[in-house]
Amino acid sequence: MKKYFSLLTLITLSAYTQTKKDTTEVKHLEEVVITTQKYLKPKKDIPQQIEIISKNEIEFQNPQNTAEILANSGTVTIQKSQQGGGSPVIRGFEANRILLLVDGIRMNNLIFRAGHLQNIITVDANSIENLDVFFGPSSTVFGSDALGGAINISTKKAQFINDTKKIFSGKAITRFSSANEEKTAYFDLNYAGTKLASFTSFSYNDFGDLKMGRKKNHGADYFGERDHYVTTQNGVDVLMPNDNKYVQKFSGYKQYNFMQKLAYKQDNGNLHDLNLQFSTSSDIPRYDRLTDPNGSGLRNAEWFYGPQKRILSAYTFTKDKAIIGSDLKITVSYQNVEESRHNRRFGNYNLQNRIEKVNVFALNADLKKGFTSGDLQYGLEAYYDDLNSSAYSNNINTGETETIDTRYPNGKNNMLRTDTYITYNTKNNIHTSWNIGARGGYASLKSTIADNSIFQLPFTSISQKHFTYSATTGIIHYPSKTVRLAANVSSGFRVPNIDDVAKIFESGNATVIVPNENLKPEKTITADLGFTIKNNNKRFQLDYTYYYTRLFDAIVTDEFTFNGSETIDYNGSISQVMANQNKGKAFVTGFSTSIKSYLIDNVLFTANFNYTLGRIINEDGTRSPLDHIAPYYGKIGINYDHSYFMAEAYMLYNGKKDISDYFPNGEDNEQYAPQGGMPAWKTYNFKASSKSIYGATLYAGVENILDTQYRTFASGINAAGRNYYAGLKYQF
Repeated sequence: MKKYFSLLTLITLSAYTQTKKDTTEVKHLEEVVITTQKYLKPKKDIPQQIEIISKNEIEFQNPQNTAEILANSGTVTIQKSQQGGGSPVIRGFEANRILLLVDGIRMNNLIFRAGHLQNIITVDANSIENLDVFFGPSSTVFGSDALGGAINISTKKAQFINDTKKIFSGKAITRFSSANEEKTAYFDLNYAGTKLASFTSFSYNDFGDLKMGRKKNHGADYFGERDHYVTTQNGVDVLMPNDNKYVQKFSGYKQYNFMQKLAYKQDNGNLHDLNLQFSTSSDIPRYDRLTDPNGSGLRNAEWFYGPQKRILSAYTFTKDKAIIGSDLKITVSYQNVEESRHNRRFGNYNLQNRIEKVNVFALNADLKKGFTSGDLQYGLEAYYDDLNSSAYSNNINTGETETIDTRYPNGKNNMLRTDTYITYNTKNNIHTSWNIGARGGYASLKSTIADNSIFQLPFTSISQKHFTYSATTGIIHYPSKTVRLAANVSSGFRVPNIDDVAKIFESGNATVIVPNENLKPEKTITADLGFTIKNNNKRFQLDYTYYYTRLFDAIVTDEFTFNGSETIDYNGSISQVMANQNKGKAFVTGFSTSIKSYLIDNVLFTANFNYTLGRIINEDGTRSPLDHIAPYYGKIGINYDHSYFMAEAYMLYNGKKDISDYFPNGEDNEQYAPQGGMPAWKTYNFKASSKSIYGATLYAGVENILDTQYRTFASGINAAGRNYYAGLKYQF
C-alpha cells in the first residue's frame, strides 16, 4: 500500500506544480449540481461526501451494466456471486445497509438481504441520466437502510421542445465484447411538444459464458479455473471435463429492459410525469454454487436464479408555490418484483423451486421553500410492502411435484414504513454555511407461518413495531476562494425486514440461517471531516475525507441454537445453525482521497484511493473482523479530450485481504477465496471514442490488457480476462 501513497503524493506535487505554470489554458474542472436531495442543489453546498457520475461519463465508459459504472469509478467496490450480479459496497456497508433508489424511489424492499444483491443491474445503464453516490448515513433525507450511504439512479426524462429544439430525437447503440461475447442493442426515441413530451427506450443484452484471465496474478497462485462442470445426459447427471478451463461454464444470461416516460405541462406551469419501467432476464446461473466441491466432484447439478422481474409505475405532480409558498412534488408509485431460486444436488433429480413475489406501494411528498438566509426542505413518505413466498420441487425425469419449505414464512408478510423529515440550509456569511436536518417515523412488520409442519418453529407469527429517528448537522467553511472545509455528523438507522427476521436460508459452507424474532434496528452515528483544495484557474482539485462510524446493535450472522440444537438436517445434510443477531457494537473508519488536474490542455490526470477498517467490539472488549470490509482500492488514469476524439488510459487496483481479516461464516465468502485470502490485483485498461460525426460515435477499448487472472473481494466468480469491445452510437 505504501507504493500507492508514494505514487499519489509524487503525482500530486508534480500536477500542482504544472497547474501553477499553465495559467493560459482554457480547460477547467466543472461545478456539479446534485439532483437527488429531493431538489436541485450545488454539490459544493452539501457537507456530505458525494460522487456524481454524469451521462457523458457513462456513455464514454460504455459499461455492460449499471454495477460496472460504479466499479469503473474507483470509488465503490462491487461484489459478484455470478456474472449477472453486482453488489455495491460503500464504506464497508453493502446490500440492505445501503439504499438504492431509482428516480428518487426506494428499490430496497422487505426481502433485501444482508448478503449480496444484484438488483442494481435491473436498471439499464444506457437509460441513465446521472448516478449519484452519497457516502455515509443518509437516513435523514432518504430513510431506513441508508447506513453506509445511498445510490440514486436518475433515468432519462421526456424533454419538451424548448429543451431539444427537435420534435423527434433519439439514439441507437450497439456493442460487442470479446470476454463474454456480449451483444447489446439499445434504442430510444423522444417526442417533444410544447405541452406534451414522451420518451421511450428499449434494450437487449446477451452475455455468454465469461472468460477469466489466463496470466498469473504476480505472486498469487492460479485460482478459480473451471476444470469440470455438470451436465445431464439421458436423465443422469454426469461430471464433464471443461474443454477450456478459463471459460466459466454456465455463467451467461440475457436481459431485457423497457422504459416509457410521459410528461404534460399545464398552462399554469403544473407538471405531470408518468414513469413506467420494466426489466426481466433469462435464468441467471448462480455461478459460485455451481463450483462448490463435493469430494472429487461437484455438489450441485443446477443452481440458478429465475428471471428477475422488476416493474415500476410512478406518477409525479410538481407545482411551484403550492403550499404557503413552498414548491411541491408528490409521487405515487407501485413496484412489483419477482425473484426465484432453483437448485438441485448432483445425483438428486428433484429440482427445488422457491419463488418470491413482492408488491410495494409508496407515497412521497417533498416541499421546498426559499428564504433570504437559506432553503427549507421538508416532507413525508409512506411505503407498504407485501410478500408472497411459495416453494415446490419437481422431478426432472418423472415430472412429479411436491411442496417443500419456503424461503420466507408461507403466510402473510408485510412491512409499513412512515416518516417525516425536515432539513434547513443557511448561510451565515459568504464564507460559512450550515446544514441541519431531522427525521422521525414509525415502522411495523408482520409475518405469519401458515404451515409449520416442516420445521416446527416455536412460533407461528412474528410482529415488530419500531419508532425511528435520525438527525444530521454539517458545516462548510471557505477560509479562502481555493480552500473548502467540511464537517458533518449524522445518524442512520435500518429497521429489520422479513429477510433479517424470518427467513430460513442455506448460506453455503454447511451452514443454515434460521429465524430470530428478537432483532432490533441497527443504528449508526458518523463523523466526517473533509477538505477540498483548488487553484485559482480551476485546473487542479484535491479532495480528502476522513470518517468514523459507530454501529450499534449491529446485525451479524453468528452461531445459534434451533430447538435446543446447534445443528439441523437441511436438504439431507447436517448443517450448523446460524442466525442474524444484534451483536452489540462495531466501528468502521477510513478515508478517501482524490485528485483531478489538467497536466496540459486537454490532458486530465485523475486518481483516487480508498481505505476502510471495520471491527466488531465484543462483550469482553476484544475486537474481531466485521464483514463486507473491502481492502484498499482505487483508480489512476489519464484522460485526453479533443474536439473529435476522447481517450483514457487507467489502472484499477485493489489490495490484499488476509484470511485472518475475514468474518468467519459471514458474507465475506472465505470458501470462494484462496487459502490465504484474496490476493491484491491491478488491471490496465484503455478506452477511446470519436466525437459525433454526422450523428455517429464510435467506441472501442481493451480492458484488463495483461489478461490477469483475479477475483474481487467476497466474489464467487473470477473477473473478466482481456476484453476487447467496440460499439457504435447513432444519434438523430
